[in-house]
Amino acid sequence: MNWSDEGIVLSVRPHGETAAVVELLTRQHGRHFGLVHGGRSRRMRPVLQIGNHVEATWKGRLAEHLGYFTTELRKGYAASVMEDPLALTGLTSLCALARLLPERDPHPEIFEVTLFVLSYLNDNSIWPALYVRWELNLLAELGFGLDLKSCAATGTTENLVWVSPKSGRAVSAAAGEPYRDRLLPLPQFLLGPDRGPVTNRDVLDGLKLTGTFLESRVLLPRDMTMPEARHRLVSALTRESRKEEGG
Repeated sequence: MNWSDEGIVLSVRPHGETAAVVELLTRQHGRHFGLVHGGRSRRMRPVLQIGNHVEATWKGRLAEHLGYFTTELRKGYAASVMEDPLALTGLTSLCALARLLPERDPHPEIFEVTLFVLSYLNDNSIWPALYVRWELNLLAELGFGLDLKSCAATGTTENLVWVSPKSGRAVSAAAGEPYRDRLLPLPQFLLGPDRGPVTNRDVLDGLKLTGTFLESRVLLPRDMTMPEARHRLVSALTRESRKEEGG
């Protein structure tokens, strides 16, 4: 059996002398592995870089087999950010976390959002906020979406400034004031597009929010830890935030 699809390279590991086992996030076939003959060759190495957008054909005798990929490059996102450490860290973190999606389970929406984020990696004023939204989408795709539309305590949709780490629901300023030390800040850019400019501090608050739920609801139950690339991303954005604040 065989199929063709577009995919994003998530990981590549050597196999034998010249081949590589490649992991793709595909639009219609989900996260999928396949062997690429000559995947470590000089010709294929630039194609099989994490974050690259490729056309892929998979062939295998049975659906449950590893099978074989043939790939062609559509867009080389890895090469476009190689000289930008911050964007490269964002790309690496995104690909590492995308590996949390269940294997061979289609998630076309997160695939589309991933391509959207990758297309803005050349603009550090835009992609970090998009990346936070991507992590929110990832949580939703994994079955742990957050409810940021109304206050968990009062039902109001006004002045939402916190998120409960227990329920994953928004909390208004008034309702959350007595418990503020136990609540997570809710960055206003996550509530809509017309909430003013997004600072690096806003992005860090967003990453703290999504990171809390990724760790408690996804990683810890699987006996996993946050990818090192995600930690590097937070560290890099912390440095940028200090520069932004003049510290």
